[in-house]
Amino acid sequence: MATLTCPACAAQVKPGDLICFTCGANLPRGSWEDDPPAPTTVMQETLRRDEKAAAISPTVLRLAFPTGNVEVPAGTSLLLGRDPAESLVAAAFSGFENVSRRHATVTMDDAGHATVRDEHSTNGTFVNGDRVLPGTAVRLADGDQVRLAADVTGEVLLPRQEPDPATLSREGRSDVT
Repeated sequence: MATLTCPACAAQVKPGDLICFTCGANLPRGSWEDDPPAPTTVMQETLRRDEKAAAISPTVLRLAFPTGNVEVPAGTSLLLGRDPAESLVAAAFSGFENVSRRHATVTMDDAGHATVRDEHSTNGTFVNGDRVLPGTAVRLADGDQVRLAADVTGEVLLPRQEPDPATLSREGRSDVT
């Protein structure tokens, strides 16, 4: 085995040293290719497995209110209400006193399924005229009407999703109900 020396002061150094303990100079290192690869962490394995299992849908839910459209991309949720500290779309409801400060939450899951949940509002949340029970999520479909209190009604615009080819039968119909 060859003796290693510091290129700055010629002092003897050990193979794993990063600096010369005599003069403090940085010691040259072998190339990165010589280092063994770092072991894969549990988190990296989980993420790799999840990426293969399910991708996030590109679907975006649009609620068309008279004051403007509210868009919710897949994998997110949005609080509807008058409180600007809580709701990103508070300006759309600021003129409606019947709408609670924290009225309802609209959610789009990763698969592109939309729901609305009443956040214990004073005057209620309604889907197609039916009251949503506080704290309960109700599934939304394209063309549904969502009403906050008595004043604000918005139409649900949810693009039609193409069926998953894995769920189709030979006749082209979906086998999933």
